[in-house]
Amino acid sequence: MDCVSPILDGIAARLWDCTGKRASYLTDLRETLESLRKAMEELKEVAEDVKTKVDRAEENREMRRKHEVGGWLRRAETLEKEVMEILRKGDREIQQKCLGTSCPKNCRSSYKMGKISRKKLDAVTELRRKGCFSDVAERLPRSAVDERPMEKTVGLDRMYSKVLRCIQDEQLGIIGLYGMGGAGKTTLMTKVNNEFFKTSMGFEVVVWVVVSRPANLGKVQEVIRNKLKIPDDTWPNRSEEDEKAVEIFNVLKGKRFVILLDDVWERLDLQKVGIPCPNSQNKSKVLLTTRSSDVCRHMEAQESIKITLNSHPHIPILAEKAAEECKGLPLALVTTGRAMTGKNTPQEWERAIQMLKTYPSKFSGMGDHVFPILKFSYDNLPNDTIKACFLYLAMFPEDYKIRRLNLIILWLGEGFLDEFTSIDEAFNQGHGIIEHLKAACLFESDKYDQVKMHDVIRDMALWLASEHRGNKNRVLVEEEVDYVEPHQILRWKEAQQMFLSTSSLKELNAPPPFPNLSTLIFSNQVLGTLPSGLFHFMPLIKVLDLSRTKITELPVGIGGLITLQYLNLSGTKLSELPTELKTLKRIRYLVLAEMPWLRRICKEVISNLSMMRYFTIKPNHLSDEKAYHLPKEEEDHKMIYLWEDSEALLEELEGLEHIKWICSPISGVLSLKKLLSSQKLQNALRYTGFRYLEDVTLLRLPRMKHLQFLRIFRCRELQDIKVDDKHGFAADYIRNSSFYSLQSVRVHHLPKLLNLTWLIYIPCLEDLEAMDCESLKEVIGETSNLVSDNFGIFSRLKILSLSNLPKLKSIIGRALTFPSLTNLWVKKCPNLRKLPFDSNSTRSTSNLRTIRRETDWWEGLEWDDETTKHIFSPYLEEIIM
Repeated sequence: MDCVSPILDGIAARLWDCTGKRASYLTDLRETLESLRKAMEELKEVAEDVKTKVDRAEENREMRRKHEVGGWLRRAETLEKEVMEILRKGDREIQQKCLGTSCPKNCRSSYKMGKISRKKLDAVTELRRKGCFSDVAERLPRSAVDERPMEKTVGLDRMYSKVLRCIQDEQLGIIGLYGMGGAGKTTLMTKVNNEFFKTSMGFEVVVWVVVSRPANLGKVQEVIRNKLKIPDDTWPNRSEEDEKAVEIFNVLKGKRFVILLDDVWERLDLQKVGIPCPNSQNKSKVLLTTRSSDVCRHMEAQESIKITLNSHPHIPILAEKAAEECKGLPLALVTTGRAMTGKNTPQEWERAIQMLKTYPSKFSGMGDHVFPILKFSYDNLPNDTIKACFLYLAMFPEDYKIRRLNLIILWLGEGFLDEFTSIDEAFNQGHGIIEHLKAACLFESDKYDQVKMHDVIRDMALWLASEHRGNKNRVLVEEEVDYVEPHQILRWKEAQQMFLSTSSLKELNAPPPFPNLSTLIFSNQVLGTLPSGLFHFMPLIKVLDLSRTKITELPVGIGGLITLQYLNLSGTKLSELPTELKTLKRIRYLVLAEMPWLRRICKEVISNLSMMRYFTIKPNHLSDEKAYHLPKEEEDHKMIYLWEDSEALLEELEGLEHIKWICSPISGVLSLKKLLSSQKLQNALRYTGFRYLEDVTLLRLPRMKHLQFLRIFRCRELQDIKVDDKHGFAADYIRNSSFYSLQSVRVHHLPKLLNLTWLIYIPCLEDLEAMDCESLKEVIGETSNLVSDNFGIFSRLKILSLSNLPKLKSIIGRALTFPSLTNLWVKKCPNLRKLPFDSNSTRSTSNLRTIRRETDWWEGLEWDDETTKHIFSPYLEEIIM
């Protein structure tokens, strides 16, 4: 029995395990179903995450889901259906109990349900475990040809057939397509790419490369490399172009390829790119488009095809003129092209060009297609102020460029920015509006801080400002004409804004009325006089700009423009401002810049302009010499003489309640004393020039927190300049600096000045010019007791110009980084033997454009090391003496 007992015990245990497991199918059915339900929910969540990743990857048409991922998702979907059915039956099984007990009515059925549920639970758990994928999608194999977007072609069928015959000729490896711009070369090659190579078997890879001018070998190689799928881990190691060429060659040499080179302007060496020579052995092809048959010859094309359209010989020239009116805007070009389809006579094209010039909104497709699409950008401008500022620039002629500051002052004169009580806030908002319109591609930048409008955008703006509002003459731009027609004068009566550049006004018998005119801008450099009585019939005029004329006197009646708020007389040849101007009491902006002949202003004219906020009288550089040598005339006590001393002018400006912005020279010692005694003038001064300060040896500049431009010149005894800055030179106090706004400083003709050390207190200085200062030995002197070595002196300086400084030995006694420097100009500074550059300075040359100097002087400079000199050498330009 002792031997049998262990055997019996083992059998009993096995029977119990088997029986107990099967019994649990009955007793644990409820728990099993709940676990299955929970596991299925978790699996569904995982499946949703996987499906989201797959959908996101497949949004990129170059990706597709992996087979294992697709199979897993299908199994999860199938398993979900099976589990839901089991849960439905299981819940019903649990509800069917014997009356008064917890025992199932049908033990066999409950047993089977428990067993199935347990197996499905295991299956769900296992499938969920397999749902962890590192990558759910893979990149699709790329097509041999990338189809390119293409407009419907017109008149190219004959050329297309000719090109196909050349491609099918195995003896022709390189084929050139040449012709004038717009002839359809690129369109034809696109058609070949899409229709022939797409369907013709045999070519293993077709690569389209836009070459353009200047040809960039590296960019061409990069395009080909991307198409050939040369691995990322291989390509970066090929740093040289010849190594990349070898990599491309080794891939292409085993393939039958086509390389399509679009817009080629000069010879592109196929060998240097890595393209094997196409020939009858490899049966590969190179097609190129160019505007010159010479390029086809230099590329050694075996066949050159001139692309022409069947038309009158004058039409290609006229088509170019029509395209010029569109200024390269694709939407306008396409619309014009559609409208001119089928137009085969020069007369039809000439009429179309004239309409594009004069009434672009009437041209087919412009008013109902192009302008409404462009108007979407206008409609989405954030407020009416920005919209008004945008439309305003359309009042100027095509391709007109205007300085930002001048445009903002005009906006101020119109009242567009009246919501700002501070003139500085208004100017800041004006600059912000310009940046916003540039970002919206409604304004374009130009050099010299100017902005302009694309011609088609301008046409749209004129359409919005005039025809779209029901008055096509609301905004008028009148160019030069020999004779003013009567119908033009009728249009003038309807105008609210007008740009007038004709000189034919003097031919009018009587000045025309302008009953609705609020803005009048003259622009005629030969216009010396205005018709008498011109201003008698302008009851609503707010803005009058005569700055683009050469008038020598103002016509009688200008004093009657009592609604005028803005008057610009800059650049005119007026010698005085008449007393009649004192009646313009609503004037808020008076601009008198670059008026070298203006010598005097009638007293009480300025003081009577009680609403004036902005006054500028900025003479140009020639003004000083001209004024100084003008013959003296008998003084009139009723006049303010500007060039002798400007004290009287400053007194009248000081008396104006609303004056916030003054640009005016400080001429003579009495004017300087007036400025030093007036906090109001110091706060309002923005641009100034100190000059003719006789017997002044030390100039102590007062706190002028808004001053932006400062010029000091022709002060023959001046030796030193100091600033009143109680904050010292701590970085934390830059915004509290006495001269935080000062950006430009120019010192000229100061024969006894020794240095410009005071500039360390000008934290935002961008432009510094020193010229004809015979005693100047250093720009910045000893500063160790004033500033720490790590403070950013000249950190914002962009332009440094030093000229005719015979004793100058040093710019500053230590090296600086000059992180903002763009231009350095040095001329006739023979004793300046070292520049403040070292190895640290070479790290800040990203903005540098030009170093203009004399060759002998540059070669004689001392350097800490030759590397520093070598880094700055590429920026050199010779000064033409």
